[in-house]
Amino acid sequence: MLTSYTLNRRVFAVLPMLAVASTLFFSNSARAADWPSGQPINIIVPFAPGGFTDLIARRLALDLGRELKTSVVVQNKAGASGQIGSAIVAREKPDGYTLLVTATQHVIYPALQPHLPYDPKKDFSNIAILALAPNVLLVPAQSPVNSVKELVDYAKKQPDGLAFGSSGVGGSAHLSGELFKLVSGANLRHIPYKGAAPAATDLIGAQIPSAFLDATSASSFIQSGKARALAVTSKQPLPSLPSVPTIAESGYPSYESQAWVGLFGPPGLPTEIITKLNHIAQQANTKEDNIKWLSDNNSVTVKLSPQQVTAFIHSELDKWQQVVNEAHVTAQ
Repeated sequence: MLTSYTLNRRVFAVLPMLAVASTLFFSNSARAADWPSGQPINIIVPFAPGGFTDLIARRLALDLGRELKTSVVVQNKAGASGQIGSAIVAREKPDGYTLLVTATQHVIYPALQPHLPYDPKKDFSNIAILALAPNVLLVPAQSPVNSVKELVDYAKKQPDGLAFGSSGVGGSAHLSGELFKLVSGANLRHIPYKGAAPAATDLIGAQIPSAFLDATSASSFIQSGKARALAVTSKQPLPSLPSVPTIAESGYPSYESQAWVGLFGPPGLPTEIITKLNHIAQQANTKEDNIKWLSDNNSVTVKLSPQQVTAFIHSELDKWQQVVNEAHVTAQ
């Protein structure tokens, strides 16, 4: 009798919770089915206007507005390497009316600053990766180095290490270099610049012997012959630089590093909304004008389901945490 009574009490204790859960489920499903119901959608970009991430967000806004038949507004909330805008979205209601378009800093900065105002693994719904944009390993045009292997051998002969420039500490380009150093064993030391432009200027003037820069900043110097591209950092060749090999195929098959731009929402965003947004984003990236625009900007499309996006983000967080730890990178 005692066993029966105890079980019955548990059942009755659970019933109210099941009723509440059912109510919430149907309420969320109803809201998701009606979304968007004439209310504008806001896309937060945690960086200043005019950059690559901002431009991709504005192209996405046009595609979303057209497909969802509603207005989509891009708002720039720059500051603290993307933290300010990202924190806003992490605290928003998961109703599909506030979204985040951000970039690689989303997975790198947590390794550099562990006490963020949000948890990148728990406080966002992962929706889509909108573009991949690799970096490029460069040397001056007059450099004696002609390949990745030659660079590694040349670096090992330098008592103080071979300097490589980047656009700044903790950026995708910098950590591409740190990962290369770890994978190849090259004797490299980092020279941070305040942006890609001054780093490129010193590279083509042979003030620094090598650099990791984003492909967009580097492409004009490569095409003009002012800098020599040894390799791109992505696993696959970059269509806009077809003659440049990858680091992976240059003798380091485990190597892969690239910047990306992705779409996220607040935690708990209904699956129906995530699926719809993912579908629109992927369909938009199959359009010829978007493919051409991305190629012209030295980037490529990628087709990932929401589940694959989550796996990708988690692997990126773990990867860059390991690189930051092993390379002893500190934020400045």
